[in-house]
Amino acid sequence: MTLLLLDGVTASYGASQALFGVDLEVAPGEVVALMGRNGMGKTTTVRAICGMMPSGGVLRFDGQSLTGLPSHRIASLGLGLVPEGRRCFASLTVRENLTAAARPGPWDLSGIGALFPRLAERPHQIAASLSGGEQQMLAIGRALMTNPRLLILDEATEGLAPLIRAEIWAAIARLKRDTGLAILVIDKSLAELRAVSDRGVILERGRSVWSGAMADLGPDVSERLIGV
Repeated sequence: MTLLLLDGVTASYGASQALFGVDLEVAPGEVVALMGRNGMGKTTTVRAICGMMPSGGVLRFDGQSLTGLPSHRIASLGLGLVPEGRRCFASLTVRENLTAAARPGPWDLSGIGALFPRLAERPHQIAASLSGGEQQMLAIGRALMTNPRLLILDEATEGLAPLIRAEIWAAIARLKRDTGLAILVIDKSLAELRAVSDRGVILERGRSVWSGAMADLGPDVSERLIGV
């Protein structure tokens, strides 16, 4: 069974085409890594999935076409996005951020607090006063509070201190181990992606050029297509 399906997806920024044929699948309970060098179309793919830009090709979630749907409708189907750049509601408290878009389901304030104890310690702190790492935890917690069927993490550890990065990777591993949540994760750290991902897809110049089990991603391919 396929939860998220992209087949030959294209997308453009005005007259400038950015995606030329992205193929990607995520099954229920599966963690898939979306990889590639900077500027190869990873975030654009996320934007196409979430209805933030016009797209072509086949784009389906649980069998339903996402083409032409507004972002809020796509989110209501069960997609939770943690966007690049830790976009919290800066003027709201931790608790207010978490409850602003909450939907019924297993994830609640106590569950988020167990996953990220730092947030449980400061429910009334204004988001703008949190550290960068705490804001990223808050962004992940806010997405989980929508009780999604698929969580999309776009560069969730970018620019963070090593200790905080380790905490977030541990949280992702826990989500995989304990929840069965489907996850699409974008990151530059191949070692951490290998540890948590079942399969991977590599983009180059807006096209899918490799896909397979992470165990099959050899150094020749990673050096040529990812640069590590």
